[in-house]
Amino acid sequence: MKIYFTLTGTKYYQGSSFMEPGTKVYLRKEPDNEYDKEAIRVEMPGLGKVGYVANSAHTVIGECLSAGRLYDRIGKKAAGKVEYVTSRGVVFRIGRKWLKK
Repeated sequence: MKIYFTLTGTKYYQGSSFMEPGTKVYLRKEPDNEYDKEAIRVEMPGLGKVGYVANSAHTVIGECLSAGRLYDRIGKKAAGKVEYVTSRGVVFRIGRKWLKK
């Protein structure tokens, strides 16, 4: 089973114009986030935080999982890779080894 998620909030950090298929990212849960208790931060080596896993019907693209649906399926951290760069945003696929069994 392939699990996809959408990156959101990039305009507040580094943007997303440099992302392309295969770009690797790391996910870290942010349980102390004051705005969203299911927040999952997305980071890239050398850049740090580049955004968050989308957690709203307005920001999730297609069949991607929201942060709320992904939160309990991963540990404290995980990794993924860019699958698609669209006009609406960037879609990632999470590595299977990071999913809880």
